Amino acid sequence: MRIVDKQQIVAHIDLALAVQRIEEGFVAFSNGKVQVPPVQMFAFAAANGDCCVKSAFIEGSETFTVKVSTGFYDNPGKGLESNDGLMLVLSASDGQPLALLQDQGWLTGMRTALAGRIAARLMAPREVYAIGILGTGMQARMQLEQLRPVTACRRVIVWGRNDAELASYSDFAAELGFDVQVTREAKTLAEGANLIVCTTPSRAALLDSEWVRPGTHITAIGADAPGKQELDPLLVARADRIIVDSVVQCRQYGEVSHALKAGLIEEAQLGEIGALLDGRIAGRTSDDEITLVDLTGVAVQDAQIALCALQSL
Repeated sequence: MRIVDKQQIVAHIDLALAVQRIEEGFVAFSNGKVQVPPVQMFAFAAANGDCCVKSAFIEGSETFTVKVSTGFYDNPGKGLESNDGLMLVLSASDGQPLALLQDQGWLTGMRTALAGRIAARLMAPREVYAIGILGTGMQARMQLEQLRPVTACRRVIVWGRNDAELASYSDFAAELGFDVQVTREAKTLAEGANLIVCTTPSRAALLDSEWVRPGTHITAIGADAPGKQELDPLLVARADRIIVDSVVQCRQYGEVSHALKAGLIEEAQLGEIGALLDGRIAGRTSDDEITLVDLTGVAVQDAQIALCALQSL
């Protein structure tokens, strides 16, 4: 079995190819050509942590992938990263383990960031005057990096709870060439940006519906497990177009689940990003629309980026 560490993966992965593979994976998933067993989830309330185990097999593929991803949100105070994990690629013909990707959660973070990049390319308004990033962690950084290829906007408003983390993020964004505004008021971000990416593990809504302007696009990423929430359900209901990565998953958790359970929206309003990429459903049709992409993380993304990482070495 091949063992690959994070440094090798980061140094060699072809991100353009990864975008293509993830898009292909979304399309295959929405066409019913991917086996995705139910996600296993663990919650560690005493440690402010969680863990998920995801796996996927694409019809016709020579391999399948099992991924373990952890998030322990008090880790930065201990000098550790919040996220960690690994991916195991196995043969679909004889079951033999082929490769262990000891990526320390980087591949999970990157496939999520690339999904955000795809969502913005498909759904953001034509003119983005400011990007809003809710959160200051690893995913907040990865999302901003991956937005650069899809928008010319270089103004960012970032929200966080900690002044030191906001200062660190500001330095990071400035090095990428962004004009940065930091705030501890989510309302300031919502009123000032028309492309918003939500990246926190919050368990209470952070963005109110009344703050968001017409024409705004929101990519919601943080609510990737039961109980997590960043958006007011009334904001979800206000969206003119709602795209999800998986209708099945988003019925259970994610921003959409809260609005569904409250009876504010119906499942028929949801369209999958794979169907959008495949041209079977429409995306944004007007600059005045509020659009939402709810990304809970589908295992096919893990399978695709794992293979891309191996092919790039």
